[in-house]
Amino acid sequence: QCGDINRAQLLFETSTKKTLPMYGAMMKGYIKNNLPKKVIDLFNEIKDPDRVIIILLFNACAQLGTNEELNLCGDVTSAKSLFDRSSKKTISMYGAMMKGFIINNSSKQAIDLFNEIKDPNEIIITLFFNACAQLGTGKELILLKSISSKISNSFYSDPYVVTSLIDAFMKCGDVTSAKASFDKSTKKTLPMYGVLMKGFIVNDQEEEAIDMFNDIHIDELHRENDSARKMKLLPEMNTDCFEANIAINLCLIKALTKLGILEQAQSFVQQIPSSVRVDHRIRNALIHMWGKVGSVDKAKRIFDKISQPDHIGWTAMINSYGLNGMGDEAVKLFYQMPKESIDHLTYICVLNACSHSGLVDVARSIFNNIQTKTEIIYTTMIDCLSRAAAFEEAQKLIGEFERDHAPAVSVYMPLLSGARNQKYSKLSQEVVDRMQKLFPNMKDSLVAASILLANVYASSGDIGKATDIKIELHKSGAKKRIGVTVTDIDGKLWKFRAHDRSHAESAEIHEQVDRMSKRIIEHGHKYDASWIVRPMEPDETIETLLCGHSERLAMAAHFIRNRKPKRIQMTKNLRICGDCHEVTKLVALIYQCEIVVRDANRIHHFHLNGQCSCQDYF
Repeated sequence: QCGDINRAQLLFETSTKKTLPMYGAMMKGYIKNNLPKKVIDLFNEIKDPDRVIIILLFNACAQLGTNEELNLCGDVTSAKSLFDRSSKKTISMYGAMMKGFIINNSSKQAIDLFNEIKDPNEIIITLFFNACAQLGTGKELILLKSISSKISNSFYSDPYVVTSLIDAFMKCGDVTSAKASFDKSTKKTLPMYGVLMKGFIVNDQEEEAIDMFNDIHIDELHRENDSARKMKLLPEMNTDCFEANIAINLCLIKALTKLGILEQAQSFVQQIPSSVRVDHRIRNALIHMWGKVGSVDKAKRIFDKISQPDHIGWTAMINSYGLNGMGDEAVKLFYQMPKESIDHLTYICVLNACSHSGLVDVARSIFNNIQTKTEIIYTTMIDCLSRAAAFEEAQKLIGEFERDHAPAVSVYMPLLSGARNQKYSKLSQEVVDRMQKLFPNMKDSLVAASILLANVYASSGDIGKATDIKIELHKSGAKKRIGVTVTDIDGKLWKFRAHDRSHAESAEIHEQVDRMSKRIIEHGHKYDASWIVRPMEPDETIETLLCGHSERLAMAAHFIRNRKPKRIQMTKNLRICGDCHEVTKLVALIYQCEIVVRDANRIHHFHLNGQCSCQDYF
């Protein structure tokens, strides 16, 4: 117990008469000192182990699985057999066995064990919730709802139980039930807030995660029904206080990163304590965040303050450059990075930076020197070649990939996207035909591919084929993801869907869209019908369909609230269409307003001269 395992071992070995309690004490010491193999060796010396010894063995097996990624004791079946042979199974034995199954990714068996237990305690229920979280399917969600509805209200005073329940609901995709469980808890802790925030982020509700951060009262542990009873939150955490603060602030930064709005990021980062802000994990997360909100200068300032950046810091800074169209800077930093720090993610980020800045020769050089090439590394290089219209080389690379790997849909999409950019209908059709043959069950990917193919035919002038594809997609019930744009206007987040009329000021917004449309037409813009992805209704025109895109509504809202905004920033969930890209360049020029748009692929900085930082490599 004091950490002197050698002296304990010496005393044990010199004993002439070893009892079961002595074996148990020694096994417990080995577990505490992270020596699970020695526990198993000791267990093999015992002729007639009791329940306590068996529980210690299970705990050692679980620890072994964690540390060495081995099966439970090397053979989960043997461990289960040992458990099954026990005539009197205690609740602790069930718990140890369930824990072993969960650690070794056998949560289904952990749930089966749970169903054998008549009166589970809080530890067993927590393990059950953890097993459901690991599986995260609709079946587990049904089980979760059933069990959570039956447990006593007293369990909601146990933060460990409630935290695991929230985590399970979130991982099963039921945000409403997770929030209800949180609200029902009578003892809220920082880890509980953290799990809820993570769940919101994973389920694409980053705004709720940020709101949850605002709800955390650092001077209050929980709000029971008796609101007069308050306790300090941070002292409750003792030595874990700092780590809990780190975890919460990492969640906040991740939510701000996903939101992608500079004004929001600036507002909340100021609230992070300076003692937390200097932690290397926070610094790395901030570099990534500033890059993702389009403020490369802020990312660089933090990076420069780190005397010895780790591989995460280097990679985050390279990625920040790449996302913002600063490919040369990304490559320069990559070559300054210590070779031993470079990993597959670094390669992906620098190749992506090359792809988005047209640095094809540099990308080839880097790619050819990568020893172990993963699927995503191949995909990124194929994207780089396809953007540069090097289609023959891109296809050869796909062939090279498929010599050593099973075909993957990810390597075909960038080739198709590049062909779309070049209006290369023959290649586009060949790619879609091959995808349909190789991946007949990947419906979402095939829908996306068909939409791109329709775009190609429309842009190359074959309106008939484009219309046929759109009609077939419409008949099949396939639905394109709806474009959603988020922006900050006067400190408040506004969210727009395509053709949105839900806002109180929708009439004014659409009137402003019409005014913008007239101005850009006067400057020579011609609406591009190839970006329309569904059949047009009788009362629709090319202009009305394209002018309903969410980012145009967001821009219009800014001009209503502030007639001459200096800067507009937006985050869109989809890739910006070619027509919106051209329109935004003109709006920036005509209205002399810097516009920043982060889409699904990169960040576009539209400058006052009507040019975009992406140099049309989008």
